Amino acid sequence: MLPSKVVRHKAGRFLPVILAGLILAACSGQGPQTSTVNIQGPVTASSAYYLQQAQQSSDDSKTDWQLLAIRALLKEGKYPEATQQLSQLPQQLSETQQQESLLLRAQLLISQQKTKEAEPLLAQVKTGSLSQDQLARYYSLQIASAQGRPSLSLLRTYIAQEPLLKGTDHQANIDATWQTLTQMSPQEASNLVINADENVLQGWLDLLAVWRANAQDAEMLKSGIKDWQTRYPQNPAAKTLPTQLSQMQNYTKASTSIIALLLPLNGQAQVFANAIQKGFNDAKNGVTAPVAQPAAAQPASADATASTQPAAAAGSAADPISAPQQSADITPQPQSQPQSQPAAAAPVSNAQIKVYDTSSQPIEQVMQQAQQDGATIVVGPLLKSNVEKVANSQTPLNVLALNEPEKIQNHPNICYFALSPEDEARDAAHHIWDQGKRQPLLLVPRSGLGDRVTNAFAQEWQTLGGSTVMQQRFGTTSELKQGINSGAGISLSGTPVNAAPAEPQGVSIAGLTIPAPQQSTPDVVSTSSGGGVDAVYIVSTQDELQLIKPMIAMRTGSRSNISLYASSRSAQAGAGPDFRLEMDGLQFSDIPLLSGSNPGLMQQTSKSFNNDYSLVRLYAMGMDAWTLANHFNQMRQSPGFTLDGNTGKLSADTDCVINRKLTWNQYRRGEIAPAN
Repeated sequence: MLPSKVVRHKAGRFLPVILAGLILAACSGQGPQTSTVNIQGPVTASSAYYLQQAQQSSDDSKTDWQLLAIRALLKEGKYPEATQQLSQLPQQLSETQQQESLLLRAQLLISQQKTKEAEPLLAQVKTGSLSQDQLARYYSLQIASAQGRPSLSLLRTYIAQEPLLKGTDHQANIDATWQTLTQMSPQEASNLVINADENVLQGWLDLLAVWRANAQDAEMLKSGIKDWQTRYPQNPAAKTLPTQLSQMQNYTKASTSIIALLLPLNGQAQVFANAIQKGFNDAKNGVTAPVAQPAAAQPASADATASTQPAAAAGSAADPISAPQQSADITPQPQSQPQSQPAAAAPVSNAQIKVYDTSSQPIEQVMQQAQQDGATIVVGPLLKSNVEKVANSQTPLNVLALNEPEKIQNHPNICYFALSPEDEARDAAHHIWDQGKRQPLLLVPRSGLGDRVTNAFAQEWQTLGGSTVMQQRFGTTSELKQGINSGAGISLSGTPVNAAPAEPQGVSIAGLTIPAPQQSTPDVVSTSSGGGVDAVYIVSTQDELQLIKPMIAMRTGSRSNISLYASSRSAQAGAGPDFRLEMDGLQFSDIPLLSGSNPGLMQQTSKSFNNDYSLVRLYAMGMDAWTLANHFNQMRQSPGFTLDGNTGKLSADTDCVINRKLTWNQYRRGEIAPAN
């Protein structure tokens, strides 16, 4: 038996060797099994760093570094380099690497606007094997591939993504979910069929119903939201309201005790200012339709004999009138005694209205005087040049301008309300798109009006997802008559409208940035009726339209499937049965007041203005200006605010520009009926 001290001595000699062996064994065992590279987590470094790590690695982590480098390259917008790195990935990938590769390939395709090619790749992704970071990116790709088109599938994707996000990404998800809901029409939302266990989605739909039922009453909306939060305490929107609704929580009604109405009371624009002022005062005094007027609700169909040529709606660069002429021809004749007076209820407001003449002194002095007089809100001015000066003045007063400057400036105390041909063109683009047409041709005059209409229509069309719009210009009535006499007709061909689209908005959620779809301009410079034109939007007077429509039929035939649309410029008094029969099938837009929304008021107002429909439209603008002034803070603080007005269904965008959705009618067998 060895002495105990010998045993202790040998043990002391062998212990460091054993420990060293254990450490080496641990290192050699963990090396190939565990990598410090985490391809399922967020990207925190530059593509250059990851590429360098990939070059320095020769083991299994090299592919992981490549995948991280590709993600960084996509984040940096270096798509060619990302494509090259994807092509260099090895054929054999682990399951985790394969899933990451699918996400990256789909992201690259979506970045290149190839959503159809990306969809099969996303369908192969096994969501059960993804990390939370990857899953959030996966849902972002699904959202981007939807290209902003609201659908039940898109709503479900936002709801699935929401628990994975934090901070600004989480708020962005809530706001995007709400935006998708509000973009749906009431009919689309009510037709959604959801599963019994989709409690979160049901809560969102109920919140939408609360908002739509109370959107025009801020206090009722506040109460409705509070009640909804009590019923759906676990809904993500109950804890984090959409920005639009949270803004309403701090809503306070703007003071309208003293309203300054700024109008040009002298000069060429006086007649238009008078129409607006009358509408404004009538709305303030609660004027309604005559008590008993059983007139049919059919716009522009009475066999009136007035020959007054109406000017188009307000909004040109030099003045509020779109039509090129501003002669005495547009001045109403002395009014005849009306057969019945409008019924006046008790005044709807005790507000004091002070009218200021902007044609007698500089607009800066007028604004200063209004402020000194204690005005709490300004309605006007009307001329575009004055609106631009007010927008640049940094006035502390709330202002509802009755025109739009060339470049909209977002001020927290200014809203812009105009009757412009651009409004009509944008509304026409939506109407034609909603009817399933995809190849429109614009027939517009060779003038500044034609330029403005084509640019506005083309920009809105591209925003909707349409391709390049074609245009054709026409000249004077004499030129049109020569064309019809020669039998030439109008060929449905044109040149592309080179309008710069509005700045697109991309998707950036959960560390994933996808640029918005870019509309490419085709090389085609003309098309013809055989080349796919399926809709024609005509901006003309009534006399011009009477020549243009038969000239189109000369070239396309009377049974053509091409749909024809016209702006309100052609909707004038005096359109008798012969005209209505000639226009059979054509659709046209106009304000609700002239489309039968209030037949009694329409009849009375038309008589008051000698059947000059342009002045009736400005009268309706005055009525709506009163209503908008009394909802000023609601417009400013609640994007998505809507109002059923006399000039259209009104809504305010983020710059507080009032947009109008018009009423569309159609000539059918000599009658006028609502368009389908």
